[in-house]
Amino acid sequence: MPLAVVPIAVAALAAPAHAATHAATRADAPPRVPAGTTAAWVVFDRQAGKIVATRNAHRKYRSASVVKILIAIDYLEGRTSVPAADARLLKVMLRSSDDDAASAFWDRLGKGQIIVRQARRLGLSDTAPPPASKPGFWGYTSLSAYDIVRTYRYLLDRAEPRVRDTILGHLRRSTPCGTDGFDQTFGIPDGVPRPWAVKQGWSGFGTTPPVRCDARTATAASRNTSPAVFSYTSDAKAIGAPISWIAQHATGSGVPDYGRPVLHTTGLVGQGDRYIMAVLTAHPAGGTWSSSVKRTTTLTRDLYRTVTR
Repeated sequence: MPLAVVPIAVAALAAPAHAATHAATRADAPPRVPAGTTAAWVVFDRQAGKIVATRNAHRKYRSASVVKILIAIDYLEGRTSVPAADARLLKVMLRSSDDDAASAFWDRLGKGQIIVRQARRLGLSDTAPPPASKPGFWGYTSLSAYDIVRTYRYLLDRAEPRVRDTILGHLRRSTPCGTDGFDQTFGIPDGVPRPWAVKQGWSGFGTTPPVRCDARTATAASRNTSPAVFSYTSDAKAIGAPISWIAQHATGSGVPDYGRPVLHTTGLVGQGDRYIMAVLTAHPAGGTWSSSVKRTTTLTRDLYRTVTR
């Protein structure tokens, strides 16, 4: 059943959706997207009060771990106090992208109903829960770069201070390594100068990184050139399945880019959180972690230079 969304006004995203999609950038030459990569981005300049760069703003991607922001909002807005055990789960989920913590909240809060509630509350017209056939897979939530920017705008301008400060406080302390051993310094952390607050997302690269992330050498690990062994593991039933099998079954799955690895980098950038950036990418089936990371970081770096020159 299509998700019914009740639009609400978000002051700093005053331009309608179609206008945002066609908003002009500040520079003549936007970043070049490599062949085989699908990319979407939105950059909102809070000082100017407008979107200053956009590409495929409303294209839907599977969320991977970016959805953890919505899970955290839903949890925090549903209570007035947070037990110590849950505070620890929020910390590791948001800073180190811990999947077990996300699954604990997902199951407790009603799975896809989390997304239904937040899409309505925040006015996220491109956001929808995972397909009914995959209710347990929070990473199969659909969303867009435009909706991610709206979500950060909500946190900055409309959320209660305790919700805003908890979530953004953790994102400002994002760890170099995810708890799964993957280096999460691609995109904004590697391509944009501090200060920043980030939430990263990745899916489709297997359960074992090509080189396990070491916080002391995270940047070097993220640029490792050794090939990753590819098995699509966002769906536990597909662990170990060859990419050809997954690609053949992708049609009609209801999951955007099912069978392709995705990397997303999102967050607040610059002094005073001037810019909100959301860069979503899907890479060639069977693509390695190292090559996908390089493409995503280069795109993000070039995009930042475009809007700040």
